[in-house]
Amino acid sequence: MSSHYQVHSSAIIDAGAQIGENTRVWHFVHICGGAIIGKQCSLGQNVFVGNKVTIGNNVKIQNNVSVYDNVHLEDDVFCGPSMVFTNVYNPRSFIERKNEYRDTLVKKGATLGANCTIVCGVTIGEYSLIGAGAVINKDVKPFALMVGVPAKQIGWISKYGEQLDLPLEGETQICCPHTSAIYKLSGSHLTLIEED
Repeated sequence: MSSHYQVHSSAIIDAGAQIGENTRVWHFVHICGGAIIGKQCSLGQNVFVGNKVTIGNNVKIQNNVSVYDNVHLEDDVFCGPSMVFTNVYNPRSFIERKNEYRDTLVKKGATLGANCTIVCGVTIGEYSLIGAGAVINKDVKPFALMVGVPAKQIGWISKYGEQLDLPLEGETQICCPHTSAIYKLSGSHLTLIEED
């Protein structure tokens, strides 16, 4: 038990790992020595965190998720149960490709649903939501709602986490019904322009 974060007795934390205050590390977690993990995170049962990984503050990683080298999670990211990251695009067991890892960046506030797969080398935009079981093989826009295999955008999601109605014809602004935050739709991009 550390004085500034909680660790279950079955967890393995390699020397050198940096873990922020009030982070909770649950059963059978393994954190490699090069990992950097922020404050107030939660790492569920059977989570693995590689060496070349950065995890921001208030990140929730649910059970059975492996965060491999070259995956970077910004603040407030949610990783659903058993979702999958990759770091090699074309793996072969008989070819060494550790020098070919592709970076994956998950931006602030994004949600990765249960059992989704993130193919390496993509950026997941701020506050986007990846539906359960979706397969992401290209960059995701901020606030995009993505579902399917391969994933396609089916709409927009608010910072609060609710699907937004499209603006009426001739309008460009959308109001979140839960928070009254105002979003602006410009072409194929959504931007939060005002929040309470």
